[in-house]
Amino acid sequence: MTTSNVIILIVRYGLVVLFFPASALDKIFNFDGAVKQALQVFKSRRVAAALILVGVFVELVMPLGILTGIADRLAAFIMAGYCVVTAILFKRFWEPGDFWKVGESKGRELFWDFLKNFSLASGFVLITVGLDAHAWHLFISDPLSSSHPYAALRPLH
Repeated sequence: MTTSNVIILIVRYGLVVLFFPASALDKIFNFDGAVKQALQVFKSRRVAAALILVGVFVELVMPLGILTGIADRLAAFIMAGYCVVTAILFKRFWEPGDFWKVGESKGRELFWDFLKNFSLASGFVLITVGLDAHAWHLFISDPLSSSHPYAALRPLH
């Protein structure tokens, strides 16, 4: 493995480390707590539990695609959507009503988590479309294609 490949792997792992294995394992080992959190948004325990299971699947499988390069564009696209959806559903900074309060504020705490989710989503979109967005058409025409992150790098001209 070349130095470039190691750097690419480290950067990709930096994007997924919150999910794989950290958040996925937390949901598995603290399943009832995760369901309880989901019940704040979804009133049905069955729906909440099912969505937590979907979250575990996404957090375990999609990072593997991103790390290995197998269907990494699709995996990154799904992770981007997952980050946006979880931000909107669970990081509702507007609800506590104390965003502008001087001192500690639950709203501001949630706001930073909300922004972190969108920042992560942006990183995943970069994997999907490439740094210059030219890979977008490749993703659209073949969603299961790979960005071939560990292929030999071409020299810069």
